[in-house]
Parts: sequence; C-alpha cells; structure tokens
Amino acid sequence: MTRQSPDSPTAPPPSLTEVEPYGVERIPDADRTATPLDLFRVAFGGANTFSTCVLGAFPILFGLSFWQGLAATVLGVVAGALILCPMAVFGPVNGTNNAVASSAHLGVHGRVVGSFLSLLTAVAFFSISVWSSGDALVGGAHRLFGLERGTPSYVVAYALFAGLVLAVCVYGFRFMLFVNKIAVTSATVLFLLGAIAFAGDFDPSYAGVFTASASASTRSLFWPSFTGAALIVLSNPVSFGAFLGDWSRYIPADTPRRKVVGAAFLSQIATLLPFVFGLATASIIATKAPKYVDPAAPDFVGGLLAISPSWFFLPVCLLALIGGMSTGTTSLYGTGLDFSSVFPRLSRVQATLLVGVLSVAFIFVGRFGLDLVQSISTFATMIITCTTPWMVVMMLGFHTRRGWYDPEALQVFNRRQRGGRYWFTHGWNWRGMTAWWVAAVVGVLFTNIPGQFVGPLGNVANGVDISLPLSLAVAAVLFLTLLRLFPEPRAVYGPEGARLARTVETAVPPITGPGAPAEDASPALAAEGGR
Repeated sequence: MTRQSPDSPTAPPPSLTEVEPYGVERIPDADRTATPLDLFRVAFGGANTFSTCVLGAFPILFGLSFWQGLAATVLGVVAGALILCPMAVFGPVNGTNNAVASSAHLGVHGRVVGSFLSLLTAVAFFSISVWSSGDALVGGAHRLFGLERGTPSYVVAYALFAGLVLAVCVYGFRFMLFVNKIAVTSATVLFLLGAIAFAGDFDPSYAGVFTASASASTRSLFWPSFTGAALIVLSNPVSFGAFLGDWSRYIPADTPRRKVVGAAFLSQIATLLPFVFGLATASIIATKAPKYVDPAAPDFVGGLLAISPSWFFLPVCLLALIGGMSTGTTSLYGTGLDFSSVFPRLSRVQATLLVGVLSVAFIFVGRFGLDLVQSISTFATMIITCTTPWMVVMMLGFHTRRGWYDPEALQVFNRRQRGGRYWFTHGWNWRGMTAWWVAAVVGVLFTNIPGQFVGPLGNVANGVDISLPLSLAVAAVLFLTLLRLFPEPRAVYGPEGARLARTVETAVPPITGPGAPAEDASPALAAEGGR
C-alpha cells in the first residue's frame, strides 16, 4: 500500500487496518494527531478491565474489611496516579517513547533500563490479563453451555485470546486506540450492570479478620496488610510509567502540558470503577463462597461466577474478552515497540511477535507448570520497587533540564551511533544509573509482603512495608546530590541552562556511525566520555 510521505502536512490519516510504520523514531509532526482525550482512553481502557478487578480483590484476600479495603484502594490509586501522571509529558516533547527519552538521564546505553522495566511489566500484566480473562471465558462457558473445565479448554482459551491481542498489537497504535475506544464505553456499561447484578448481595459492613474480637497476633498484622494492599493497587498505575510515552508521542508537541498530565491522572482515578467492583464482589465472595478467597489458593474468577446470577454469565464473558483485550494490547504494544530498538534487526512487527510468543510461553508455564498466579502480589510489588526510582530520575531530570531535549541525540542508540549530548561516560550517565539502582536495592531490602516476600530489613518498621517511600526519597535525594557534586555537561541543558543542578563546560562528542551528518564527524571529544 502506498501512502504520502509522513512529513507531508497534507498526508491523509492512515487506514485503521494499515500496519503502523513507525518504530521508536520521532513521530513526524504531520502524523501527531492524537489528543489528551485519546491518551485518557488508552490509559483508562488498559486498566478498566477484569484483571484490575482481580487486583481490587486483594484487600479482601489480605483480611481487610470493605471500608478498610476501600481506604487502601483509594490511597493506592491516588498515590499511583500522582506518581504516574508527569511521565506523560515525555511523549509530546520528544515524539518517542519513554525508554528512548531516558537516554537523556541514564545515557545512550543506560536507556536499556527502561526497556527492561517495560518488558518485565508487560509480561506480568499481559499474563494477568490472559489468565483472568481466559479463566472467566472458560468458567462462563461451563456455566452456560456445560463446557468441561479441563486443561484443553484453558489451553484453547489462552491461545485464542493471546492471538487476538497479538493481532491488534501488530496493526499498531491506531487499531489499539480503536479497541480502547470501544473498551472504555462497553466495559464501563458492563461494570455498572454488574453493580445491579450484585446490589442485593452486597453488604458494606463486611468486617474482615481485623475485628475487635480478633487475637492480638492477628490485629498486629493490620498495618502490614493495609500497606500491602495499597501497594498492590498502586502497582497498577505505576505499571504504566514505562508505557505512557508510547501513546502520548502521537500528541502534538504544542499541546498544553497540564492537559496531557491531567489526562494521565484522570485516567487512573477513573480506574476506581473496576477496583471497587473487584473489592465489593470479593467481599460478597468472602461471605457467600469463602473457599474462593482462601489466601492459600484464591480464585476470584471462580468465586465471581459462583455468586453471579445466571443472566450475568454472558456479561462476565464479554467483560473478560473486551477488558482483557484492552489490558493485553496496552501492555504488549509498547514492549514490542521498544524491543525493536534494542535489537534493530527486528522490525516493530517482528519484535512484537517475538515478545508476544515469549509471553505466551511464560503464561502456559506459569499456569500449568508452576504456581505463579499466587505470586501476583510479589511480582507487582517488585515492579513498583524497580520502576518507581526510574520514574523519579526521569521526572527530576525533566525538571532540571526545563523540559529541553535534543531529539537527534536521543536516537543515537537506536541508530547504532556513538556520541552526542547524552553520551556521558562511554554511553552511561552514572549519576542517574546510580540513583536508580541504589534506590531499587533499598526498596527490595525494606519490602515486606506478608506471607509472600520479606526483605532482610523488612521488619524494621514492625512489619509495615516502607519500601516505596524509602526508594522514592533515596532516588530523589541521591540523584539531586550527584548532580550537584558531579555536574553534567552544560550542553545537555539547552539554552535556558540548568535548574537545581550545577553544570560544567565540556565539549560534546560528535555523533558518528550510520547516518551521522558530515558536520558532526569532527574529532572533538568531551573531557567526560572519551571513547
């Protein structure tokens, strides 16, 4: 199929079924036609799903009452949204994804940290999506048509569902946006329909296990459980940190930043709908079918189907299909996109297929070979621990740079070149790298997830998980301190200079390698980062 040059201001918008041509290179201005509302739809659609309901059930699994669980859920969603929303500005500013943008703060080679985090997050949430949606489809078909709930049924359901997600990701951003436009409306309607279905059984006075009559040893676990539940919820918005740029890069650079940030924030606040649905239905399951919320072998999907009126079986299946498609595509699309830049021999489509196949293999091994489903809480917390310090470095870097970036220098890694403003020390900015890994290690050391994972220092605060605030503080303080003690080159800060940081005058190493302009081939090298 032929189409006009993407740089042509009169180029027609591509067809919905035209495979997206772009990888992580800067999106041409003529093709950047998305709006903050589109960002809201994709981000909200990716979380307005059945898998979010599963995460919403965790406060009940941790023994909290409905109101305690609601407080933990609201705290987690709001805190996560506040941490996440500034990450939306990198896409419009740079026209590329957040992993590529991180070259400015972690170095040309250090940007692979963002790629690793996005891969980890994508596999985790794609797996949760396929597991929960596949289980719901099989369970609903069993109740409606008598389908046997055996291994072959689950294998077929997982394979078909994963294949549908992969197909959408291959077509690219516009097809994904179309799917999410449908998902936002339809899933919201189905959740509201679910509120009607379960209204008669819902009792907000569900007390949980931390009652006045509980033993002292049980009551002592309240704050660890409350904190753990809030962190599980918080992991959902934070998981989008590495992906926001994948979607916001199609928004024009002159779009007011407050609108972009606001869209990202509101998209996560809106996820209270599926979170509270999961919380409320889990409290009903705990009352009417408690075997499904046994912490040793929880089965939220099975419990939901067990308490559902028969007329709601079909809506549950539709919710699983639509919502799971939305979560799966938003998780997998960005990782395939970024993977193609790490391995340039692969096109975006090839990289997406490769990551998808690997994820599907992980899903089958985890579902049928291991017991990974019960470790969702541990995996989600580890994602927070590793991703949040990276986001802090990115956001503080954006602030100190006054939002100024060199688009050509950001693409050095992807083009297999060397040099440029972000070469730093042999392609690594050890200031940002150090702040990230030290904060991540501190977070792991202080992690405390009752019954799952406790770090060596996890009991310092009487069992309360303080890993997140500690890692946030360590990343912020250490990064700003390193910028003061070991100034970065003045050239990375642009015409207005630095904010909250010192600079040093050093030459910028020329960009050399495939496609480098002739005028950049001078022998000048920076005092820092000579090759």
